[in-house]
Parts: sequence; C-alpha cells; structure tokens
Amino acid sequence: MAGFVFGDGFFSCDVAIVGTGVGGLYCALNLPETLSVALFTKAAAEECDSYLAQGGICMLRDDGDYDSYFEDTMRAGHWENTKESVDIMIRSSRDVISDLVSYGTQFEKEADGSLAFTREGAHSVPRILFHEDVTGREITSHLLSAVRKLRNVRIFENADMLDIIEKEDGSCGGIIVSATGSSPLAKSASARNFQGRHIVPVTAKRTVWACGGIGGLFAHSTNYPHLTGDALAISLRRGIHLKDVDYIQIHPTTLYSKKPGRAFLVSESVRGEGGILLDAQGKRFTDELQPRDVVSGAIFRQMEKDGTPFVRLSMERIPKDVIMTHFRHIYERCLDEGFDCTKEPIPVVPAQHYFMGGVAVNSDSLTSKGRLYAVGETSCNGVHGRNRLASNSLLESLVFAKRAALSIASGIGSDDAPSWNGGDLSAYMDEKSLADENRAAVLAEIERAKKARNG
Repeated sequence: MAGFVFGDGFFSCDVAIVGTGVGGLYCALNLPETLSVALFTKAAAEECDSYLAQGGICMLRDDGDYDSYFEDTMRAGHWENTKESVDIMIRSSRDVISDLVSYGTQFEKEADGSLAFTREGAHSVPRILFHEDVTGREITSHLLSAVRKLRNVRIFENADMLDIIEKEDGSCGGIIVSATGSSPLAKSASARNFQGRHIVPVTAKRTVWACGGIGGLFAHSTNYPHLTGDALAISLRRGIHLKDVDYIQIHPTTLYSKKPGRAFLVSESVRGEGGILLDAQGKRFTDELQPRDVVSGAIFRQMEKDGTPFVRLSMERIPKDVIMTHFRHIYERCLDEGFDCTKEPIPVVPAQHYFMGGVAVNSDSLTSKGRLYAVGETSCNGVHGRNRLASNSLLESLVFAKRAALSIASGIGSDDAPSWNGGDLSAYMDEKSLADENRAAVLAEIERAKKARNG
C-alpha cells in the first residue's frame, strides 16, 4: 500500500480530497485501498452541508418511473439540464442506494418492510427515500464511519485549502493548505503565516474538490458559513473553467427568526405531506408543490403585498403522529423558537440554499485542469440546469463522486507523486486578506455572469 509522506516542508499522498461531505467520503470509499488518500476540511468533519440535508434522496423506483423522473428533473431545471448527466444520475440511483444500505443507512420502511417514499415539490410521484427529517445526517454519518475504518485514508480537520499546486505541464499536482499548530500536518509546514497557521504544500497524483457550496457568501443561507466558494476563487486565478455561476437556488421555506446565524431549513417534505402556505389573512396563495424557484418567487411577492418579513406555513393537514416521527427535529426547533407547529402556522421566509453552478466538469467529474476533479455542489455537470429538483443533491453528489473515483483508479497507474522543491508562499502569508479577496472575486464573477446572461 502506498503511504503518506510527512516530508520536510511538504506532505504527500496519492489522492487529496478537499471536503468531507457525501461527495468526498463516497469518492474515498470507492478508491482502491492501495492508494493513500487524504481528506481535508475547513472545520470538523461533521460540519458539512451534507449533514444538514433534511428531505431525502431520490431513487428510480422502477423502469416505469424513468420517463417521469427524467422529465421532472428537466422541467425543474427549465430544460437547461445536460441530458447525459441527468440520465447517468437516474440510472445509477438504485446502485447508490444499495451501497448506502450496505454501509448501514436506515431509510423509512412501510409496514410490509418495503422502502417508504415521500414526495416533494415538482415531483410527479413519490420517489424520495428519507430518514425522519435528518436524511443527510443518517447517510453522511455512516459514510464517515466507514471512511474512518480505512487504513489508507487520513482525515485532516481545520485545514483550509488556499490554492492548488501546478505541475510543469500545467496539470494539478496537489494543494496548498493552512493548518493549526496542533494538526499532524504542522510538522510538514513550509512556513507560518500572519495568523499563526502553518502553510503546508500537499503533493498528490490526483486532487478532488468536494468543498460544497457558497452559502457563506450570503447574509441569509441554510449553509454553514465557512462554505465560501474557495474552489471557485482558485479557478478564477488559475484559469479553470466555471459554468452557470449565476444559478443560485433560493429555498422557499426557512424558519423566520431574528436570531443571527444559519437559517434553519423547513424541509420541502413538509409541503409534500400536506403543508400549505398562508398570507397575512390566513389564506392560501400558491401551489406549494411547484419548483422551488417558482414557490420562492410567489412568497417574495406575497411578502411585499402584505408588508411582512415572512409568510406562514400551516401543518394542520398533516397528522400529528407524522409530524412527531417524520418531522420530529423540525417540531423541536420550532418549539425552541416559540412555535408549536402542531397547533399553529409557523413563520417562514426564503433563503439561499444551493448552488447549481460551479467548476465545469465532464461526466467523470474531471475539470478543465488535468488531474483535478470536482464533485458535489462545488462542481457543475449540468444535471440540475437552472433550478435543482428537490432531493437530487445528495444523489448527484454520490453518483458523480463514484465516477470520479473510478476514473482516478483507472488512470493513476504508476504515476510518480509530484515533488515539492520549494516555492514562493508569500501570497498565503495573510490568510484573512486572501479570504476577503476570494469572496470578492466570486461575488464579482456571479454578477458578471448575471449581466452576461441578461444581455
């Protein structure tokens, strides 16, 4: 088995994966155990958006469901989706679910033991598997547990990616990270920056970006605040192709609160099970099961009409036993905010939720930069088009992470590990300024893309 090298001023592995959500974890699990694999994450391994996913994960129920699933995905995406990507995702779904179950994931079952399905907005039929209202946590925790058992994998927490390393031929030869003094990486640091963190060149034969979305760039988002589009900023500096960066999804229903911090998502499954949206007079004002961008637009218009900072979501049509089982965590969070959702409508407001754009990749998740892959919300293979269909995010991440792993396994061969012969690290000395520059660059690119699309 290839090993890890804690060198003098560098760290080396076969595959470097940035991110510990379902994309990064599943990619690691599908790589040969003969390869040394290092995962890097900006926070704790569990602090990723995959853990936050509530509603569920889609699965092709049977061959007869293919056409409607394909059309639902395309319609939600305003027919701008890449058809090949949609086809791959749908046809791979049953194998992925089988894998998840083998890792210990528990999905809701019917009385006869068969899988239970729920429905969300823009789905013509129920095809979403779920575990209470914490499906993401159920899936991700089991994948993380499986990864932690692998002898060929190491996870480095609180390690921020600052840049990539470019080889002489222009391909990717690894990443530059900053680590805390307590990290095992610190002994391989080349320098310490102004913030006291250790700058570590990480050389790798292949690199995978699985760094999540861009919610940290917005004042109101369901995402973790440390997800700020680092891969996009690096792509802009390094000439790596991006795609559809102006396609940003607003989720219709987050719990309205005056408290600071991450917006709490009220799952679309609530509306799928019978929840309805009400205006200030208590009247229903829209079809709750339209695509997310349509429902969000309707809510914004109603808020403006009513002169209120929220609308209300009524769960009175949902049996109390369903609320207490399927939506137990939402119920508990509402109580914390002073609302009993079994007895009264709750205030909800749209917030930034998902990024359909990203680093442009092919069907094997390879970017325009050689030896560099991107998976999950960081990437854009076109599967979602202009607007993502509910509960396709976890599935897409898993399907294309596995394809990245298989591509890496088939192509890595006996490649020599890129070497680190020293280099200018001055650009990384002021990490705070670099982070500010990255945020500004990504936001500017989003605005540029919007203007270009709108003429």
